[in-house]
Amino acid sequence: MLEHRYRVDGLLARGGMSVVYRGLDTRLDRPVAIKVMDDRFSGDRKFTERFEREARAAARLHHPGIVAVHDQGVDRRPDGDRVFLVMELVEGGTLRDLLRERGALPVPVALSVLDPVLSALAAAHSAGLVHRDVKPENVLIGRGGVVKVADFGLVRAVAEAGTTSASVILGTVAYLAPEQVATGAADARSDVYSAGLVLYEMLTGVPPYTGDTALSVAYRHVNDDVPPPSASTPGIPPALDELVVQATRRDPAARPQDAAAFLLALQRVRATVGVDRVPVPTPAPVAAVAAASPGGHPSAPGAPADDDPPTQRIPAVRDDSADPADSGPTQRLAPTAMATMAYPAPPSLPVGPQHGHHPSGPQPLGPQGTRAMSRADLAPSATPPGGTPTPPGGTAGQPGAGEATKSGRSGGARRAGASAAARLRPSRRVFVLWIAVVLVVASVIGGVAWWLGSGRWATVPKVANFERATAENVLRNADLVPRFQEEHDDAVEQGKVVRTDPNTGVEVLRGTEVTVVVSKGRPKVPSVAAGTALQDAEAAIRDAKLTPRTDKNRDEYHESVPEGRVVRLDPEAGTPAPVGTEVTIILSKGAKPLPVPDVRGMSKDEAFAALRKEGFEPYDAGAEFSEQHDAGKVVTTKPGPGETLSSGQSKRVGVVVSNAVTVPRFAGSSLQDAKKAADDLKLKLRAKGLRPDKHSLVLGQSVAPGTKVKAGTEVEVETFP
Repeated sequence: MLEHRYRVDGLLARGGMSVVYRGLDTRLDRPVAIKVMDDRFSGDRKFTERFEREARAAARLHHPGIVAVHDQGVDRRPDGDRVFLVMELVEGGTLRDLLRERGALPVPVALSVLDPVLSALAAAHSAGLVHRDVKPENVLIGRGGVVKVADFGLVRAVAEAGTTSASVILGTVAYLAPEQVATGAADARSDVYSAGLVLYEMLTGVPPYTGDTALSVAYRHVNDDVPPPSASTPGIPPALDELVVQATRRDPAARPQDAAAFLLALQRVRATVGVDRVPVPTPAPVAAVAAASPGGHPSAPGAPADDDPPTQRIPAVRDDSADPADSGPTQRLAPTAMATMAYPAPPSLPVGPQHGHHPSGPQPLGPQGTRAMSRADLAPSATPPGGTPTPPGGTAGQPGAGEATKSGRSGGARRAGASAAARLRPSRRVFVLWIAVVLVVASVIGGVAWWLGSGRWATVPKVANFERATAENVLRNADLVPRFQEEHDDAVEQGKVVRTDPNTGVEVLRGTEVTVVVSKGRPKVPSVAAGTALQDAEAAIRDAKLTPRTDKNRDEYHESVPEGRVVRLDPEAGTPAPVGTEVTIILSKGAKPLPVPDVRGMSKDEAFAALRKEGFEPYDAGAEFSEQHDAGKVVTTKPGPGETLSSGQSKRVGVVVSNAVTVPRFAGSSLQDAKKAADDLKLKLRAKGLRPDKHSLVLGQSVAPGTKVKAGTEVEVETFP
């Protein structure tokens, strides 16, 4: 138990700087991952303080693509302190497991992995936190294809503690940015570089740089440009090639400024290439998590992976001119991309200084482990005498490290050589010296003459119809600097060179920049969403090297697209077309005009219901006299029946009802009843007879029964007696 709360269960992963266990938070009863730092860090107060600060910073990152940090602490016991970190347990595997299992990933899968990785890094960068060790081992893939980034801040905690110094390179050599190697500086652009290398490895199946020693790989980061992935894996879209090259520029200023900018560029490439998001496959559960920086992170149940090297402090590669007696036996190191190392799992949590040390002997190298290397060993190898770069760990034309050689045998060979040199006659040495001087002078004069004559000039080679990568190699071999542009072309296949500027055969100074125009193939009608403004649609069509046009006769009514906005294109989006082809933009005329329905003769309630059903908003427009309609029935509407309302007009329709009074039959009733009925209908009744009174019988009336009259009309009736 750690701090009487966290129960330590099975081992998940082991590295040189930490060990990761599956555990249980007994207070909250939830499974967790517990990273226990190596005991050599426990007594380092500076490391502990830095570790706590970085853990707090990482815990403030709330993002679905970042492995959550739950807690950190120091479990203090008489037999030794244990510095630990409690993290979210991700059930699944790592990107390294997926690459081991499948090799190079299809473009849609690679982009679907990188997208959440960059989103997580963007959240960290916006919070001022730099990861410093982005690599496949730190990209976890959980069940359902959930992608998360682990181990924020741990490399910085180690790097700034007393365990390393400014002269030590700490990181994973296969993914270190040049500035991390050269100066130790790291910012958001360093994470962009490492993420670019991860994308390169997903597309090709291997990292771009390998070598006999870790320092030889670090040397290549500083001195070589990362090649486009298609150079080793044909078929990768040119836009994706350019994205990888841009993200891995040696000059940090030439890269995207942070992960958010890289993510935006990725999304543009995804839209350009037309790659949809796909589910990310979860690695097989047999592969446990690899040794993440600095130590590993849990992402799958099972035993520790047996092909991930632990974090190591790489010894400096000695100068070949040094005395072998001072250096001890040389060790042969396995190639960086292929070496593996396995350590047995301990039966329980390691305690005390006897733990945390790995078996002695040669330590193989691999791309996965976070490593500490001497920066001083890199400097002399970067620019060796004579101006020809020599990778660390070897001389030109030789591998890095040789077989183990006894110091005594080496010393004897040197003494034998010195003795033979001492026996040379003085006259012979003078003769050889003069010959050397003459050859040097002749070479210098010849070189100057060549340079002043034709040596400064280069002829632009023919690269038309070459693949982009081939054209770049040809131009660089001619001492020219290619600068690529893309444009649509009907005749030249996509991805091949259309022309150069200057043209083929033109002589230019060496080092001149040559513009290489690469074909994007025949244009395709762009995708323009319904509702897009006309000017935006025209711009998209022109960008595709096509000609936009409008035709009022082809505009259409549309219920949801506002008037004047784009409804669709003709030809439809995605249709290949020759450069300059006209594309008609179909605009909306708004909603189709609606005719007012005829509701005359209906009751007011029936008319309101019928109008609402047709999409109108009825309102009471008063009453008027109508000889054709009974009281309360609809006489007309405003606008009238059959009139149309366009989309720009209000859809309010007034309903006018009849106020006509239908004259009843008065004959046969008493005068008293006749007057009551007339009053109810707001009619005036005038009796005519000998002595009309309320009991008089009505014999006739001046207005025939059933006649429609206005309210207040006078009706004369005849009575008896």
